[in-house]
Amino acid sequence: MATRTRPAAPYAGVRFDEFLWIWNAREGQDTPPLHLGIARWLQGREAIGQRRLLLMAFRGAGKSTILGQWCAWQLMRTPETRILVLGADDALAVKLVRNARRIVERHPLCALIRPSRAEEWAADRFSVNRAGAARDPSMLARGILANITGSRADIIIADDVEVPNTADTEGKREELRQRLGEAAFVLTPGGTMLFVGTPHAADSIYADPERPRPPGAGPPFLGDCARLVLPILDAAGNSRWPERFSAHDIAALRRRVGPAKFLSQMMLEPVNPEAARLDPAQLLRYPDELCLHAGNGGIELRIGEARMVSASCFWDPAFGAPGRGDASVLAALFADADGGYWLHRMLYLKHDPAAETNPGQQLCQQVADQVRLLHLPSVTIETNGIGRFLPGLLKQTLREGRLACAVRERVSSRAKDERIIAALEPVLAARALRVHESVFATRLIQEMRDYRPGARGLADDGLDALAGCLLAEPVRLPARGGAPARPDWRPGAGRYAAESGFDPLARG
Repeated sequence: MATRTRPAAPYAGVRFDEFLWIWNAREGQDTPPLHLGIARWLQGREAIGQRRLLLMAFRGAGKSTILGQWCAWQLMRTPETRILVLGADDALAVKLVRNARRIVERHPLCALIRPSRAEEWAADRFSVNRAGAARDPSMLARGILANITGSRADIIIADDVEVPNTADTEGKREELRQRLGEAAFVLTPGGTMLFVGTPHAADSIYADPERPRPPGAGPPFLGDCARLVLPILDAAGNSRWPERFSAHDIAALRRRVGPAKFLSQMMLEPVNPEAARLDPAQLLRYPDELCLHAGNGGIELRIGEARMVSASCFWDPAFGAPGRGDASVLAALFADADGGYWLHRMLYLKHDPAAETNPGQQLCQQVADQVRLLHLPSVTIETNGIGRFLPGLLKQTLREGRLACAVRERVSSRAKDERIIAALEPVLAARALRVHESVFATRLIQEMRDYRPGARGLADDGLDALAGCLLAEPVRLPARGGAPARPDWRPGAGRYAAESGFDPLARG
């Protein structure tokens, strides 16, 4: 079997920052100082022989772009290099390999390593033109939970292996550490291990050894790595990439994602989720009821002087005995044109176990009553567990009541604590959640005061229903046949007639 000849490497002396600049110039792009700084740090660590590296940069900093360039640069200089990319799952790892392959295909300095026949040129792996017939591809993508036994690599990149799906419980974080520890057996002697990511837990694998550790946490997992940490704001409070992230953009992002997520993903500070508090003092109270206004050829739904433009209603059902177990909660939320939210109703539904009507029918009738009273265009039902048969029963109840209302089903795959924090924290931080005074008489306010992510035995059914409303997309559906037309208050709904001035009998 003939072996391939080793390609000449006339560009082996090209620095990584030069390689990056050439690519950007070819693409008609500037090279931001942020990227040049990362490139020079990477090549500098290699020059002094540091082989365990940690790069942390804020979300949106272009880490994946730079890593793809770095991999192509390594292959250009030494085509026999084998690079293994580990991601939180296969899809995330494949993105980096695909990016590097694209650069090898197009970068002018990579012409000599582009194979004349792509024997191995797939999305999750590819091999460049190199000497001999190596068993492992030049680049290979694998999820962190995949089996990598038997592989060998000169460079391993652990790219965003810590995400909520791999780090939201203590057990998952321990398994992540074990998997990363096993990767050391794949790395060749003298190889490089590069970790890249942002923290998603207080006990993050990226934790700074110079900072206090959470109670009970062991030594920092990557305490022996050379570190480059680049939060979006520098020590003076200025944007590290002002052309892309202005001060106004950063402030808007902080309001949108909430303080905890901003700290972890943009300022790269591990945040303890158990420290989260949902402060009822951040709610804006209002007394006004819904009011339909007819005028200007249309219908408007108002709360006070504010016009509502969309609505979402979320039902988290339960059939436990009243007063025991999970509560069956219905939340109705409206939104105005300025992005403000109005939580108008929070109902803890009850049923009578001794009644002739079954509990499901009793609860569906209560939901239908609220659809009529609040002019709701849709209801979303969480169908995990006992809720599976309720959408059909609710649709039947709505038909019997001649109510034109869409029924949507949702299966929750995210952890409840993650849903609640992701939905409520940003709107509370922005003080964008108004709450009707009737809601203050429900258990929701106490749930907010008591809420501790990860705590057991605390009621959070109302918070979960409110999170469902905030995360749901409003549905805009016309009235269907068989039901009398109800006044539709949503902007853009209804039919319009326009005078065209066209006379089909007129002749020009």
